[in-house]
Amino acid sequence: MTRVMSGQDLIDAGLRQGRWFAQALAAANGVLDAGGTQEEAMAAALAFAPSAASPLRAPGELPFHVNIAAENADEQANVEAVKASMAELMRTPVVRAGAILPDACPAGPPGTVPVGGVVASDAIHPGMHSADICCSMAISVLPGAAPGALLDAVQAVTHFGPGGRPRGQQIRPPDDVLAAFAAHPLLADGVSGAIEHFGTQGDGNHFAFVGTLRSTGETALVTHHGSRGPGARLFDKGMRLAERTRRDLSPETLAQNAWIPADSADGESYFAALQAIRSWTKASHFVLHDMAAERVGAKVSDRFWNEHNFVFRKSDGLFYHGKGATPAFAGFAPDATDLTLIPLNMAEPVLIVRGRDAPHALGFSPHGAGRNFSRGQHRRQNAGRPDAEIFAQETAGIDARFYCGVADISELPSAYKNAAAVRAQIERFGLADVVDEVVPYGSIMAGDWQANAPWRRKRQRT
Repeated sequence: MTRVMSGQDLIDAGLRQGRWFAQALAAANGVLDAGGTQEEAMAAALAFAPSAASPLRAPGELPFHVNIAAENADEQANVEAVKASMAELMRTPVVRAGAILPDACPAGPPGTVPVGGVVASDAIHPGMHSADICCSMAISVLPGAAPGALLDAVQAVTHFGPGGRPRGQQIRPPDDVLAAFAAHPLLADGVSGAIEHFGTQGDGNHFAFVGTLRSTGETALVTHHGSRGPGARLFDKGMRLAERTRRDLSPETLAQNAWIPADSADGESYFAALQAIRSWTKASHFVLHDMAAERVGAKVSDRFWNEHNFVFRKSDGLFYHGKGATPAFAGFAPDATDLTLIPLNMAEPVLIVRGRDAPHALGFSPHGAGRNFSRGQHRRQNAGRPDAEIFAQETAGIDARFYCGVADISELPSAYKNAAAVRAQIERFGLADVVDEVVPYGSIMAGDWQANAPWRRKRQRT
């Protein structure tokens, strides 16, 4: 009777169980079927064994760059939390460098890349660009457009809140973008979602902002949003791929820092899917700009955009993960200009900057003002004050709107770091040069859409 090798034989030999067992056992039993010895069969199986588990680095072994300074006690607590989280992240075996920027704030349990964090790695870490893949900024300059009319037009064509556009109001993405989705194994099941969510902006800190260029007085539209449902679906798949690698190669690595080997079939597929998501997101921004421009009869004289939740591959072969970090190095993408956008808050100008490619920031600049407090903490600090009073005080002089009709005070200026301090630190740390500003006229955000959500209204009636 022919001896059959089983998974238990591999376990008894001291090997760690994993997906590789199936291929290993097929090879081993092929040797036995051909009359080979047990030793030869085990040698064939061992050829499929993964490398020895990669241990975490020792604490402090790999330092990171710090481009942030605390100016009060609240900021000090924030900075210390960011540093502690980043220090734990730097123990991840494949990470090669890291940096934190002036807008840094914690974004999860210790060891999670903070908002305003940059990580260079040999591999691709889905958790380091987050579920809001390709969250990005876009600007269109529309000379002659009246700011108020443009803001009205944007409100008429955009869509904020959960989910996508209802049937009958959906906008079809460009054919080449949909074709890229349909042809990619990680995206093909999301074609309908790519249509449903196209031209939508979500909730949270995403916005449409209308203002005028300080340099020329021309009207400009700036939008901020990411890849919506399509990006979230890809993120989930990427995290599952990364988790398989983590279990096999580095079980000590925190789940949020799991990686996909860049030179593997999974890594190449995932990186290609990121590029398709990027194209979708860029088109999703500019379809809103074009529809608004058409409503006011204006022509776009200039436009550009940049992402700040993404993975960029540099010529050194490393993958640079910007989580709420804006690329400030030349040629970060084929369609990159030498300018990028940094918003601060709805009452402050959007900065148009030229990056300095600072080595101590791994070639990145901030993506905005960041937060010192969570949304919940900010609300508790304002407990007892009517939302209408807070809204009126903090939006004086601008036309601030909330799409759902209910103000979200956790998105008002006081919820963010001091804009002047962030600007000063951009200069202090040599991260970017401000070349122009979009002076605010007004903006639209989702607002507190949950306040009147159907499930909440139902609960109030009972």
